[in-house]
Amino acid sequence: MPLMSRKHGEEQPYWGFGPFKIRLPFIHHRLETPEMVQGLIMFVVGLAMIPLLETYLGMPYEAALAFTFVAGVCYCLPAILGVPLVPGWITPAIPVVLLYLKGFEPGPEAIKAMFALQIEVTLIFLFLGVTRLGSKLVDAIPNSLKSGIIIGAGIAAMMGELKVGGRVDATPVSLIIGSIVCAYILFSLSFKNVMNESKLAKQIANYGMVPGMIIAMVVGWTVGEYPVPDIQWGITQPDFDLMWEYLVFSLGFPGWDVFMLAIPTALIAYVIAFGDIIVGFTLVKRVDYLRDDEKIEENVDRVHLVTALRNAIHAFFAPWPGLSGPLFTAAHASIAERYAMGRKAMDSFYSGAGTFWLTGLFALFMLPLVTMFKPVLPIALSLTLILTAYICIMVGMEQLKNSTERGVAGIVAVTLAMPDPKSTVYAIVIGVVLYLLIERPKLMGKHDPADEIVFADPEKADS
Repeated sequence: MPLMSRKHGEEQPYWGFGPFKIRLPFIHHRLETPEMVQGLIMFVVGLAMIPLLETYLGMPYEAALAFTFVAGVCYCLPAILGVPLVPGWITPAIPVVLLYLKGFEPGPEAIKAMFALQIEVTLIFLFLGVTRLGSKLVDAIPNSLKSGIIIGAGIAAMMGELKVGGRVDATPVSLIIGSIVCAYILFSLSFKNVMNESKLAKQIANYGMVPGMIIAMVVGWTVGEYPVPDIQWGITQPDFDLMWEYLVFSLGFPGWDVFMLAIPTALIAYVIAFGDIIVGFTLVKRVDYLRDDEKIEENVDRVHLVTALRNAIHAFFAPWPGLSGPLFTAAHASIAERYAMGRKAMDSFYSGAGTFWLTGLFALFMLPLVTMFKPVLPIALSLTLILTAYICIMVGMEQLKNSTERGVAGIVAVTLAMPDPKSTVYAIVIGVVLYLLIERPKLMGKHDPADEIVFADPEKADS
């Protein structure tokens, strides 16, 4: 039990520190056993960045492994600093980031380019967090544009997996079976009915996407889609000295021309991350009303500040093609579903989120786990992207209030999902234009939101 306990209906205890609310395990919250088990498996998602570090930044495995430890520390920061979101990468932005990195030679040039991009992402989040424009932006952006960005990011993630030559095409058996199992456990209405009658089903549900991931890995090894691992014993020994040779302190800082080239990609990454923030808090709201024992603060500005801090740490000590995003969608959804089961199942959202990545950080030191999962790292990445796609589309559709919003959001989503580095810019412009021309009853001046709903929905207009 933690040293500090929460009274019914209040916030989880914390220490105030400027804009942050510090919560530490054993002091402010307990450790949750199901999230510990998930962390011991799901940490492989962080390791899945290693092939990209080797290919696009030109670094050896040992240095890339050291980068994952820096990432592991950064994953723990949101729960510690008062953000009720399970953090991850800006996952749907990865194809755009890799397209940007292809313009640079792997090695020093690419690392400097990645530094420039990640610093710019840091500055965007920092500016919007300090000025508190981030929270205002959530309310100011039209609902159709927000939902379109979320849905489009989901479609883009799914298309990347299903394309010819993609991971589903290369290893269909393991990924299709794993995806079906994960989706059934996390989202199926029939499985929820089974949970009400079976203690075993409820125990399985506690572990989120872990059962599906394990089944996918076993199937992959069995049918020969992935090589059998060479398990080694001991403690991992990342080469931090070698890692230093792949940082800007050793390589030098990029020129202004590189910073200029990085601006469009940085803006695209923020737009997608903004959609992640909306998805994350929407998932919290979906389960928060079921729990009157805890008050969860939804502070968008704090999310911006913590995300800026994580990206700054990465830029200087572990340039990261996945960038530091506010949400690991699949894990966040899994923890939210278990949180909805009540206080006995999970004392606080912070105890679940904090336990998950703290365990994942310690798992990085366990050589048997690292070597066992090394051959199947693509499975972890693919299942994450596929579940992210489903959740983004589901949440985006939920936010749309009428047929006109659904039409505008659909156009924005399709445009965003196009395989073009400028597609996000086009999607935003098209979304704003369509909102002004189609959704608003008056092109200029103020208007009554009630009138907007009546005119926007033909079904209501007819009635």
